[in-house]
Amino acid sequence: MELIQEGFEVVIVDDLSNSSLSVLDGLKKITGKTIPFIEINLQDKNQVSKLFKVHPEISGVIHFAAYKAVGESVLKPLEYYENNLGSLINVIKEIEKKENDFPFIFSSSCTVYGQADKLPIDELAPIKRAESPYGKTKQFGEEILIDASSANDFLKVISLRYFNPVGNHCSNEIGELISGAPQNLIPFITQTASGVYKKLSVFGDDYPTRDGTCVRDYIHVVDLAKAHVQALNRILNKNHSKKYEVFNLGTGKGYTVMEVIKIFEKISGEKLNYEIGPRRKGDIAAAYADTRKANDVLSWKAELTLEEALISAWSWERKNRNK
Repeated sequence: MELIQEGFEVVIVDDLSNSSLSVLDGLKKITGKTIPFIEINLQDKNQVSKLFKVHPEISGVIHFAAYKAVGESVLKPLEYYENNLGSLINVIKEIEKKENDFPFIFSSSCTVYGQADKLPIDELAPIKRAESPYGKTKQFGEEILIDASSANDFLKVISLRYFNPVGNHCSNEIGELISGAPQNLIPFITQTASGVYKKLSVFGDDYPTRDGTCVRDYIHVVDLAKAHVQALNRILNKNHSKKYEVFNLGTGKGYTVMEVIKIFEKISGEKLNYEIGPRRKGDIAAAYADTRKANDVLSWKAELTLEEALISAWSWERKNRNK
């Protein structure tokens, strides 16, 4: 949506494994445009090859095609490696056939840092062994892109290391549609509040944080989307300083799980039924971003608050639960 508002022509490619065609209707209501959609599985290299042959006008990629839940990745590691890395390699192979500068914006993650030694985390922090298969796929994905951009004169890459994306568009026309049990905190909160789940599980209260629960940096998805436009324009305008660059995307502020629960209860008026459970394998104690590089170099800064994100998430949940 942010790309369309900036004048870009967009085509959406997805396998609908964890999404819905209803998103296209929502985008049309917001933008007034019908956005082309192609349903393919990017793990199928023949389908990917056909995509680029049928659409030779494709001149840039923003790559979101990955499974994204830390806990689920621990239970299904091979599925995560196969999907997150196989799809990436197939797309890069087609891009390597291009003969003009080709911008590639990669959806990376703060999980690449593992448990950082120092907070907030900046882009120079050591890349430690990831605590989950999901985090490893993002580490490997970045390494693949570093090598590919080094070997190819035309591939220009920016990896955006997300912290914790939350919230939905203010129009309430598009948002996160969960297939099956939610794997992330905010949809678990909203679905508990709406009665889908009887209890919200809090995974551990013995971490070395101010209340014992994990600390995360929650960034509104609208702010996140705007950063992608800035990154794409940076390459198109030839302002990038290297063939491969990385930026942290967060707010610079960390909230504990219990703080998020209390804020949600305040903005919604709902009392959440939660229980403290054991730690979840793959979780780190705390992560929040040093955003100075993105602020200064990309001219981007998160503007929306956690409260606004939670309001939008709760509004979206009630709308879709009523359906």
